Amino acid sequence: MGSEPTIGIDLGTTNSVVATVVDGTPIVIPSRTGQHLTPSVVAVARNGKRLVGSIAKRQAITNPEQTVSAAKRLIGRNFSSPEVARAGEMLPYPIRCGSHDDVRIHLGGKDLSVPEISAMVLQELKLDAEAWFGQPVRQAVITVPAYFNDGQRQATKDAGRIAGLEVLRIINEPTAAALAYGFGKELDGRIVVFDLGGGTFDISVLELRRGVFEVISTAGDSFLGGEDFDARIIEWLVFHFAKEHSVDLRKDKMALQRLKDAAEKAKCELSTLRETRIELPFLYTPPTGGAALHLQRTLSREKLEELTADLVERTIALTEKVLAEARISPRDVAEVVLVGGQTRMPKVQEAVRRLFGREPCKGVHADEVVALGACIQAHALTSDESEVLLLDVTPQSLGIMVAGGYTQTIIPRNTTVPTRASHTFTTVKDNQTSAKILVLQGEAEKAADNEMLGEFMLTGLRPAPRGEVEIEVQFDISADGIVSVSAKDRDTGLQQSIQVTATSGLTEEEMQRIIEEQKDYLVEQRQGEEAERYRSGVRQLLREVEMVFPAVREIMQASEYGNDAISKAERTLARARDAAAGKDIEAMVASTEQLERTLALCKGLLSRVGGAPRS
Repeated sequence: MGSEPTIGIDLGTTNSVVATVVDGTPIVIPSRTGQHLTPSVVAVARNGKRLVGSIAKRQAITNPEQTVSAAKRLIGRNFSSPEVARAGEMLPYPIRCGSHDDVRIHLGGKDLSVPEISAMVLQELKLDAEAWFGQPVRQAVITVPAYFNDGQRQATKDAGRIAGLEVLRIINEPTAAALAYGFGKELDGRIVVFDLGGGTFDISVLELRRGVFEVISTAGDSFLGGEDFDARIIEWLVFHFAKEHSVDLRKDKMALQRLKDAAEKAKCELSTLRETRIELPFLYTPPTGGAALHLQRTLSREKLEELTADLVERTIALTEKVLAEARISPRDVAEVVLVGGQTRMPKVQEAVRRLFGREPCKGVHADEVVALGACIQAHALTSDESEVLLLDVTPQSLGIMVAGGYTQTIIPRNTTVPTRASHTFTTVKDNQTSAKILVLQGEAEKAADNEMLGEFMLTGLRPAPRGEVEIEVQFDISADGIVSVSAKDRDTGLQQSIQVTATSGLTEEEMQRIIEEQKDYLVEQRQGEEAERYRSGVRQLLREVEMVFPAVREIMQASEYGNDAISKAERTLARARDAAAGKDIEAMVASTEQLERTLALCKGLLSRVGGAPRS
């Protein structure tokens, strides 16, 4: 394989996937346990050990307050935002407000930032890739929902940096899916990528022209996904349980986690079945004593569709909006590609079929296609052989605040990047000598309802009646999505500018501290995995020696020096058992060599006297 392997990562709300390009073909890299999907779950066990992936998910019911899932819904958001308030109502783990109004998750006795939690998932994928390649992996392309704002993208990039990755680029999930769908095909025409995942929804219209992937229009909702469908089932179960027993199960963390697991399982089953039975015995024990309460209910597909009808309708409304912005009708679309696990729901497929008048494409793996597209982009960025050209758009409008607290858009959403645009403003007060430039992202008319990306002052303006001094504000967006803003006095040429650097809520000092901590963890993790390999080898040799040793003991006891040899062998076995129980790799290496010699001597002796190992 190449000297510098690259990977693509789909950092999902529910599951994450890592992929790479081998001999021109994108493939998913299996985890060290052989799975293609790694649950995006992080936990701290009662013994203080960090758990990531399947092992963390398995213990969620018994350890709900120390098990973090769906962290992607919180990444890059302000703690004071309504989305975080909504999420906090259903989360079994505690969240707190950080010093920059960012979200902190209390885990393992510490308040951790969301990028730290996401970095733990990325580290697990990095370790899987390194085990598969047999060498270090540094370079990666990571995907994000198309409708993530600048802060959420930066927080994801920070997570990659904490995990020890050089993030070559952050690309949009539907764009990545289109790359994988069109890879190696001679395609011309428009396609729509309908991406409904665990936590987010994105819809994108793309023009494909023989290796060129141009995004025409994109939109989405970064708080609409499978988790919301699960929540409707949970609410339904909680309501009926409260009606029957006058108990609010949302106040019991362990019961809430069991409901969450049962809701997700029932939802998945109803993609193929007409109804399913939800049975949770001993779900709640009254604190004042008395018999434990059980939950037993039947959920039909029709009832699920009724509970989630408005969620499906929201996806269709956004799809119609994107088609209108792209100035195309559903019949102009050559293919509709379904991405994300929630698109397996029959009602979602029916809604898409009804809108476009055709069967949606199911020829891609809904859970893996985004990671495959990400690795294709990573390969394109690092290889001279790739002929893929990706032209993406800015998903949200950019502008500045003007008089009255309103937003003046300078670069509208769905503008192809890289791009440059400018607008000329005038002073609003007599003898105004400075102007404050507030850089905003979003579609709201009022500035306060948009995301503020940065601010700077243009000073030294000449005193004059209002409206006479002209200020030209210019925006530049690079292919990597880096935003630069400048303001210039057109009379004097005086200019000020900033490069907008979004923040994830972490200071550079915090970032450096966390990166060093994670490096130490990775060293410990690798040493732990190395120790486990040696430990496994020692235990295997111990079993082999112990199998033949009784027969050897009988033979040796009859010889002149037999007892000394037996004592020496027993000391070797005792040292090996101690080494296997400990963490000292050197002791395990020494025991491996001693056991191999002892086993060879035992087998040699048995072959000479015609003995056989006892079972």
